[in-house]
Amino acid sequence: MDGDEVTQRVKLWEPSPERVAVSELRRFQDWVAERHGPRTETYQEIWRWSVDDIDRFWDSVWEYFNVLGQRNDAPVRQGETMPGVRWYPGAQVNYAENLLRWAAERPEAEALVGLHEDDRREALTWGQLVGQVGALAAHLRRLGVQPGDRVCAVLPNIPQAVVALLAAAAVGAIWSVVNTDFGIKGIRDRFEQIEPTVLITVDGYQFNGKHYHQLTALPELLQALPTVQHHILVANDAAPGTTVPGNLPVPSSGFDQIVAQPQQPDFEPVEFSHPLWVLYSSGTTGKPKGIVHSHGGVVLESLRANGLQYDVRPGDRVYFTAATTWVMWNIMVDAMFCGATVITYDGAPAYGAPDKQLAICAQEGVSYFGTGAAVLTMIQKSGLSPGQRHDLSALRFVFCSGSPLPDAGWEWMYREVHPDFRLGSESGGTDVASAFVGSNPFDTVYRGELMGPYLGVAADTFNEAGEPVAGEVGELVITKPLPSMPLYLWNDPELVRFKEAYFDVFEGVWCHGDWATQLPGGSLIIHGRSDSTINRGGIRMGSADICQVVDETPGVQASMVLGVELADGGYYMPLFVVPQPNRTLDEQLQAAIIQRIRTELSPRYVPDAIVQAPDLPRTRTGKLMEVPIKKVFQGKDPATVDREAAADPGTLEWFLYYAQDFSHCQDSAV
Repeated sequence: MDGDEVTQRVKLWEPSPERVAVSELRRFQDWVAERHGPRTETYQEIWRWSVDDIDRFWDSVWEYFNVLGQRNDAPVRQGETMPGVRWYPGAQVNYAENLLRWAAERPEAEALVGLHEDDRREALTWGQLVGQVGALAAHLRRLGVQPGDRVCAVLPNIPQAVVALLAAAAVGAIWSVVNTDFGIKGIRDRFEQIEPTVLITVDGYQFNGKHYHQLTALPELLQALPTVQHHILVANDAAPGTTVPGNLPVPSSGFDQIVAQPQQPDFEPVEFSHPLWVLYSSGTTGKPKGIVHSHGGVVLESLRANGLQYDVRPGDRVYFTAATTWVMWNIMVDAMFCGATVITYDGAPAYGAPDKQLAICAQEGVSYFGTGAAVLTMIQKSGLSPGQRHDLSALRFVFCSGSPLPDAGWEWMYREVHPDFRLGSESGGTDVASAFVGSNPFDTVYRGELMGPYLGVAADTFNEAGEPVAGEVGELVITKPLPSMPLYLWNDPELVRFKEAYFDVFEGVWCHGDWATQLPGGSLIIHGRSDSTINRGGIRMGSADICQVVDETPGVQASMVLGVELADGGYYMPLFVVPQPNRTLDEQLQAAIIQRIRTELSPRYVPDAIVQAPDLPRTRTGKLMEVPIKKVFQGKDPATVDREAAADPGTLEWFLYYAQDFSHCQDSAV
């Protein structure tokens, strides 16, 4: 099959009429019909209304979910052409106030549950959560933190990280967090840009059975961030012998002591576009870009996504496989806007068993599970049948992101996990702290397909001439603005880098950098990143499409393919393969891989070389590092690739050495 052909659709699941009837989206649909018209029945119909009347749609989200804040008489937005659109000018809102409103309705219900590798379990009710947020917010104010100041943290996925985010937001400070596996350089590269005044860290953590003490490096970390004036320490590591060093350059307080006297928070009313948090690009080349989102944009986005797309309900239990650095952590916290209980987990994803993540879902009665395609594929390849080992009957929705889930993974989920839930592959990410396209409560699940754009998202696919195309591979684009699009990139006041990142391909149109095929009815297939696309003989193919076929070959654990344009006009296409345990990439396995590519794709995509690799190079959020390695193949200095961005710097180093050796050979040949 060539890249522009569409395979036969395979139906995997569809919601019952009863499930559709009780969904939040159906209630919203009826509410809209009563107040604004028109009457819609299908998802496509209400989506069309939401993008044709985009201002009324977002105003409906504000009104339907009763957003707390001051909505003035100004228009919904100023400006038509992206970038530069300003949403709800003059309106005031606070992220933390809107999320914590559930404390009044469900004070005794669990709001946060923290799980650890050593089987510790801690829980906070909504009443306890709001009290801790209030105490920490008051402490930040006593330290002199003002709206717009930066509060940064190096924390694992624990309840205290959620408390700290909400406290910073309550004050109107700007929040930023990275996970504990970052070294000092990686932390400095991110945080020194935004000049924090307060830093929150942890004494230690356990990962894959090993304790990692963090206090010995704390003085050096604080010296690397000279703008920090105050430090807060979270006690998390159960191992004995951890004491705060006496040579810290700034005063330090204990988190537990700060929150021991709970109090009601004072929420700072901030302008709709006031910065909420700074997230970061992967930073594989150069320093990571700081992506700034707004209080109001994230509030509206969280209610739209969780209420209408994911169908999160009060009392639902939500768990994500996510480190704090990954936007999936933010998306997980945002589920609390709909009254859900969030479960955090501080540990290795497969500690104790390959299906540890699904074991947590069973243990906690999780109804909404968010994870990466790599995690599900890892469990699938283990040969386990989680549905037989665990009670997963509570699952209603699985949010899968990070990369396209292979076809075999879709079928495995319904066969070996549970037959009755909605599996959604969602595409978006750090740039909007949500997704652009994915699933909804009304439509049927087809293997490998995203059901369509989210409400309010004018998504399309363009060819190279900027013309809409359907039934063929094109660039995924957004043609109308969204309130959750970034305000700006940090230290980019003229929006120069912002425009280069999102609006450099098609003027006034957001180009997301994904290849996608739009199918009849509005669903889409994502083929991977457009900047890592394979282009053999002028025929484009998503790298994910090729790897999906390779990964289904018996004996293959994982794979990565590159399409390298050479200076002499040639094209080099290496395929890197990680064999399954106790296998090697022998002639028999190579022949099987080539045969699958020939028969299931096309002889055009048979690689120029098949190379056994120790593992695949991924960022800390699980994304393949195809592009920086491809650039080194093309002669770029490997020193420009940030090792701190890699989940495993050793694996990245192996690939960089291989790519540089190839590049040198090319130069010698010339």
